Amino acid sequence: MSQYTWYDYIKKEVFIMNYEWKKEEKEIYLPKAKAVLVSVPKQRFISLKGKGDPNSCEFSEKISVLFPAAYSIKSQYKKYCKSTAQDVLYDNYSVNPLEAVWDMTEDGKQSDKLIKSELIYEMMIAIPDFVPDEVIAEGIANVKKKKPNPLLNELSVITMEERLSVQILHSGSYDDEPASFKLMDQFCQDYNLRRTDDTHKEIYIVVKTVIQANLKTVLRYDVCPK
Repeated sequence: MSQYTWYDYIKKEVFIMNYEWKKEEKEIYLPKAKAVLVSVPKQRFISLKGKGDPNSCEFSEKISVLFPAAYSIKSQYKKYCKSTAQDVLYDNYSVNPLEAVWDMTEDGKQSDKLIKSELIYEMMIAIPDFVPDEVIAEGIANVKKKKPNPLLNELSVITMEERLSVQILHSGSYDDEPASFKLMDQFCQDYNLRRTDDTHKEIYIVVKTVIQANLKTVLRYDVCPK
């Protein structure tokens, strides 16, 4: 005879499921190719800060550290769900895409052209809000043991508060992003909005492609009424 009751089966079938950002957070991660206004909820991230050209080895190395940390946290969460006596709505989740907040040094802002070496960034990966803080800490500790890297000591857990933003899905080369930003700026003008600062966020939805035209990046900046 099975050790589980009918309630256990119903609970497992109905309440325990995989959280997929593509389905649950479609509004903020998969917009259309036109500017839209969106309310971005409060989110928690693991992040690394840096400065310089995104085509540099340093930038790539930071990415190679961030994703193992994210997957280590995911693995730790699955262990937590198996061991905890508390009810959980999700026992697994899909790791979110890479995101980065971009700014420019004061010297870079004075230039008429983009100087990539003067870029300032904070790259990050969102962690679902149902993952306990202690699970995040344990996941980071585990990856430090299994895949030691000095950059892991620079890893931070940050929270970004709820905010109003304008965003668009940009298709194609990163160097062609100004055209999409113009559409966003025009949207702000049409709806009497203004940017709150000079930073913007990029979310890298499709990156593994050799064809530049197939790249998919969400461009976003925070706004407020004029």
